[in-house]
Amino acid sequence: MKVILLQDVKTLGKKGDIVNVSDGYARNALIPKKLAVEATEKARNDLRLQQKHADKLAAARLQEAKDSAARLDALTIEVRMKAGVGGKVFGSISAKEIAQAAEKQHGLELDKKKIQLAEPIRAFGSYDVPIKLHPQVTGTLHVSVKEL
Repeated sequence: MKVILLQDVKTLGKKGDIVNVSDGYARNALIPKKLAVEATEKARNDLRLQQKHADKLAAARLQEAKDSAARLDALTIEVRMKAGVGGKVFGSISAKEIAQAAEKQHGLELDKKKIQLAEPIRAFGSYDVPIKLHPQVTGTLHVSVKEL
């Protein structure tokens, strides 16, 4: 019997796959547990429509991420730090401070986990900080660190 998986099943496949299983396994395990439905013509058509809709949503998210990346490239965030004798910096700027500064200065809500700093910023100057907006899109935020 051919069935369409409604969820990932470890030994069979991923959600949306059409797999061939024994009749007993389908009727006694997969269908009652709502892991699969019988692969009728109506169910296949529904699957195709769902996949088209998911593709359309994914394309919209990708375009939105590209637009956000373009807006980020035009922005500069200014962060101020205390300095000691000889311009030595006290502390460092982490992704959390960058996200807070972006919220205050430009109203941008950035997730600190998406800010890709290799290590915290520990010196004055200008830095380009990559921000992962989408698996395929990375924007760049310009951060200027100045003395308080």
